[in-house]
Amino acid sequence: MSSSDRLLLILHIGFAIFTLGPLTAATMASPRYIRLRQAAVLRYLNRATRIYGLLALGIFLFGLLLADGNFSQVWLTVSMTLFIVALALLLIVERDQRKAVHALELAAAGRAPAAPEPTTTGAPEDKATGPGAPAEEPPANGTPAERAAGAKGMDARAAEAQERAAKAEPAGPPIAQVEQGRIAAISGVIALLWLVILFLMVWYGR
Repeated sequence: MSSSDRLLLILHIGFAIFTLGPLTAATMASPRYIRLRQAAVLRYLNRATRIYGLLALGIFLFGLLLADGNFSQVWLTVSMTLFIVALALLLIVERDQRKAVHALELAAAGRAPAAPEPTTTGAPEDKATGPGAPAEEPPANGTPAERAAGAKGMDARAAEAQERAAKAEPAGPPIAQVEQGRIAAISGVIALLWLVILFLMVWYGR
């Protein structure tokens, strides 16, 4: 192998290592953040998909130069075809990411709460109850040990309620459910295509 072919091989493998990993992670993480309605994170993943998708073209380009017009081998033709199919599917994923970001931003704008009007008259409202309500004061009577135990119990219940609230998914109807399912399905197919291409390159390209 000449020095130019060795350089092309290094670039080909380097682009494959440093682009396919982040690209696969960005596409497969998108459905989760659509479900959590994290538009900012999804926008970042869409940008990463677009950038690393363009960089992945370097894999195809350097592989094409490395083949030097010798396309008589079946495994090489199959690898190139699968790579083009993967890039075409990646365009669909990127489009669905943009549509999901737009839908999440519209939903967030529609859910913006109005400022509550101050009330100066009327009977005092009952004390709020539930996970978001402030913890009650421990009883003033009783021994110091009983008061300390009561305070610890209320702190534990408050911490547990906050943990449940943090793990709970946002309420309301699902948003961009079609895009979410399509991204999940196509991302799995793309990852499988990368694995098949890698197997062909390692097994037959030795």
